[in-house]
Amino acid sequence: MADITLLDGGMGQELVHRAGDKPTTLWSTQVMIGHPGLVGAVHSDYFAAGATIATTNTYAILRDRLVSAGIEDQFETLYAMALSEAQKARMTHGSGRIAGAIGPLGASYRPDIHPEPADATPLYTEIAQILAPQADIILFETVASLAHAQSAVAAGRQTDKPVWIALTVDDQDGNLLRSGQKVADVLPLIEGASALLANCSAPEAMPAALHQLAKSGLPFGAYANGFTQITTDFLQDAPTVDSLSARSDLGPDSYAEHVMGWVDMGATIVGGCCETGPAHIAEIARRLRAAGHVVV
Repeated sequence: MADITLLDGGMGQELVHRAGDKPTTLWSTQVMIGHPGLVGAVHSDYFAAGATIATTNTYAILRDRLVSAGIEDQFETLYAMALSEAQKARMTHGSGRIAGAIGPLGASYRPDIHPEPADATPLYTEIAQILAPQADIILFETVASLAHAQSAVAAGRQTDKPVWIALTVDDQDGNLLRSGQKVADVLPLIEGASALLANCSAPEAMPAALHQLAKSGLPFGAYANGFTQITTDFLQDAPTVDSLSARSDLGPDSYAEHVMGWVDMGATIVGGCCETGPAHIAEIARRLRAAGHVVV
């Protein structure tokens, strides 16, 4: 039996569902502006479900996205808001860690428009250094290419916090990143990282990815999404989540079945991504404990 870190589930989709607003290119950032306190409520529900990590609602707070929306002047304010919500939820719960989330520059699943490391690393470093004083972990999410991974690790090393890298892999072949590059080729680039994960991909792709991640010698794990597929409409410069739809076959029971398979492969960090919610996390927690694992 093992000690398992249980991440929370999706934040952006959960906020959109609860707020009932039409999604914008800023996703959960816009929801946070329009519905103060809703982020904290989601964090609290995940802690109550058994999660031991609160992932900050900062995935989409990137200067390039804020500039296009005309609100770059709110950059620091938005980070303060998101960090405060996570801190309050943890304080109320009485335990847990905070992972400061950093999403991809450009757009999700678009390694073709991600800046080169020389340009991306300073931008990621700025964010990592904003998050580090109040976060326990710096979590780079939906890393889709080797250049993205290189930039993320270099930026994360500019803080004194553990750096977790979460790779998004091809939904049909988890041996490949969304860029088409091999997951195995990430391993020489991650010196200084503390954990290596796969995220925001189909759960069926995760075993192949985990087989590669295990070779890193680092703690590894996965948190999958519940989308039917990444549509052509979504792979645009200004995507909105209403271009995507949720699978009908990934309720808490079936999703937890996937997760327990990853744990059997040696994964020690698991959770959920887009279109998973507190019920999914609660079922994972229940199964982990029933199998004799310790949720830490």
